[in-house]
Amino acid sequence: MPDVVNTNQAKAWNGLEGAHWAHNQDRWNAVNEGFNEPLLDAAGITPDHRILDLGCGSGQTTRLAAHRAPRGQALGLDLSAPMLTEARSRAEQEGITNASFTQGDAQVHPFETGAFDAAISRYGVMFFADPVAAFGNVGRALRPGGRLAFVCPADARLNGWVAAMESLRDFLPVGDFGRPGLPGMFSLAAPDRIRDVLTAAGFTNIAINRTQAEGVWGHGAEDAAEFLLATGPGRHLMKQADATARARAHRTLTAHLRNHVAADGTVRLRSTSWLVTADRPTNPSDRF
Repeated sequence: MPDVVNTNQAKAWNGLEGAHWAHNQDRWNAVNEGFNEPLLDAAGITPDHRILDLGCGSGQTTRLAAHRAPRGQALGLDLSAPMLTEARSRAEQEGITNASFTQGDAQVHPFETGAFDAAISRYGVMFFADPVAAFGNVGRALRPGGRLAFVCPADARLNGWVAAMESLRDFLPVGDFGRPGLPGMFSLAAPDRIRDVLTAAGFTNIAINRTQAEGVWGHGAEDAAEFLLATGPGRHLMKQADATARARAHRTLTAHLRNHVAADGTVRLRSTSWLVTADRPTNPSDRF
């Protein structure tokens, strides 16, 4: 990757975090796939569209976009080599020939101007060092009138997995990782922040709508607890605690998740997100 400015993110997603997500792609899809249809519907994809998937990970949304554009093309972009390896493998297994994947940093990637009709992202746009520059770069990659659609987490308190982690405050240094505006997952949790960033990046017709979906976090409370504690936030918190605190945290989290076991034995937690759409101005001279 010759063009990278988000170096810390590149290190994480090509290290333990990327390996974890690649190995557990089916589990993460089960957590997040409730947002797929709303996202793709909002993007307004047609059979001939060229689609850019930002932070595509292991490529589920890229492949779904490719299905919606059988005469078009879908390109998935991500920093993570391990996840892109899985994305390419799944596309090949599924016989999808109009999807491709590239490793790169969306903030500075040298996209061809106006190359895409739509850009989408499922939880892939919250980690930019300079979000205005990043969205501006994406905007230039869209044709005039092209559509940006993405899903990002809303208020942390409205997300079940955050509530589950909050239950561990007596044992782990949970802190304020879910506070809006901080760099990371909740950097775009405040709607005014989203509007400010996209407006500064040159987008128009910005719409922000709250959407919710239940995700499957595991099969049984024990399984779901182990999975949550193996995620990036979980690993970060657990490594700061001693063995006694870690054991107590595991028991407490398992007990919390027992309250969310569905009739089929799966643990389901509600996620609350913003579904955001915006357009590149139709006049090519406007901002981009």
